Order: sequence, then C-alpha cells, then structure tokens
Amino acid sequence: MNSSYLTGLSVSTKPGAIQTVYWWFRRLMRRFLVQTIHDVCLMLDREAAGRETSPSGGVIDSQSIKAPHAKTRGYDAGKKIVGPKRHIAVDTDGRLLLVQLTTADISDSAGGQMILDAIRKRWPWVKHLFADGAYDRLQLMDKATFLDFTVEIIRRSETAKGFGILPRRWVVERTFGWMIRWRRLVKDYEQRIDVAEAMIHIAMGSLMLRRNAHP
Repeated sequence: MNSSYLTGLSVSTKPGAIQTVYWWFRRLMRRFLVQTIHDVCLMLDREAAGRETSPSGGVIDSQSIKAPHAKTRGYDAGKKIVGPKRHIAVDTDGRLLLVQLTTADISDSAGGQMILDAIRKRWPWVKHLFADGAYDRLQLMDKATFLDFTVEIIRRSETAKGFGILPRRWVVERTFGWMIRWRRLVKDYEQRIDVAEAMIHIAMGSLMLRRNAHP
C-alpha cells in the first residue's frame, strides 16, 4: 500500500493506481485491520519503552476540526467550528488508544461516555483516566463507576495567569499536535466517519513504526 496517498501526498499517476490503493485501504478498513495494525504497533512501542504492553492509565480529551467535505457535521459554539469532533483516549505517554468521531455539537461528556465503553472492550486493563473539567458530569462519572474506571479531573489553578502546562493534560494535547502534523489530518477531508477514523489510525501507527525502526 502506498502510504503517501493515505497521508495526502502524491502517488503514481499510472491508470488505476489510486483506485487500487483505495480498494486495498477499504478492504483493510472494513476488516478492522487498520486499527489492529495500529494497536500492535502501539504495544511494540510500549515494550520498547520498557512498559507493559497493555496500559493501565490514560488521558481523554476532544478536538473540534473543520470538515469541508463531511456529510455529517455539527457546530461547536465554543470553538466556532463547523465539522466533526475527535474524542480520543491516549496512554500516559501520548500513544493513541482510541478515537471516536461525532458531530462537533456533541458534548465532551457524551463523547467521553462512548470512549469509556470502547476502552473497556478494547483495553480492558485500563483503570485510571485523567480529564479536564468538561468531563466532570454526573452521567459520565456514574458510567465510569459502573465500568470500574477512576476518572481524575485535572483543573487549572484559579491563581494561574497566562499559559500553563497541566499535569497529565499536556500529554493528550501533544497527541493532537502529532495528528495535525499530517497534512491529511489538519482538517477532516473525508466524507465518511469510518474513513476519517482509519486515517487517524494510519497516521499514528506510522509514527510508532518509524520510532521503532529508528530508535
């Protein structure tokens, strides 16, 4: 598979090249192999860093992103952005554990509940999660208790002035920074949510592959 196409760069101009690449991409995506390959890369990267392959802690957050071509979009009044919202969970080093895409008008708390369900199925050893004040909502906390999670809210100090790095919270912000270094992910250029999620897994999986190949 020509990864340059998947990251929005140039590919061969031979007849049918783009159609062939997309056919393979769609086949891998429908069989959930894109996510599986990403998760294997994640576990190998954790092992290389001297960590357990399956994480026990993580950080959750969301990011509204502009989407010029998406079929389903919403309006994030706080960020003044029309498009989808990326709800993600990362481990405590910033590796992507999960991504769920919704319309931008979905609250962080509602998206967080979807993330909790998905984490429990995909990463059953995760017990402790860090989040900001937007996730401090009764329904989310009730769901966290039901699913045996501890959600720790990291709040900004009331006496702090200007920009400040928050413990644990900076990790997930760095992951968003890694994402938008990929030209294909600066905006959401996809029409379908499943394709957009697969592009994120390809980008983050490639990052870990390079890190393992060139330690």
